[in-house]
Amino acid sequence: CIVSEDNKILSMGYNGFPIGCADDDFPWEREAEDELDTKYPFVTHSELNAILNYRGGSLEGAKIYVSLFPCNECAKAIIQAGIRTVIYESDKYAGTPMNQAAKRMFDAAGVRYHQYAKTGRKIELTL
Repeated sequence: CIVSEDNKILSMGYNGFPIGCADDDFPWEREAEDELDTKYPFVTHSELNAILNYRGGSLEGAKIYVSLFPCNECAKAIIQAGIRTVIYESDKYAGTPMNQAAKRMFDAAGVRYHQYAKTGRKIELTL
């Protein structure tokens, strides 16, 4: 989810196949003998989808909330879009080359990043 500097939701995204590529026609597997039988060559990450889904003006100065720390490819898009802060829930792939590359680019570009600090507050909806 991308939010403005004053915490207004600007755009949202989720992991999925590009428009026109039906979920039933592409693999969702994580592992296979042939990489083309996995989701990885085909799925667009939530960060990039949120950036591409934005139909307003500039994202300069915005924040992005993500479940996993962004990969190096998403880090490039985040930097290019002008997003200045990344708030993530988990750094599951810390120490991997892609993770190190993302952090190096964020540091060089002045993009701040930190883990989300849970407040303990809850929102309940009754339908």
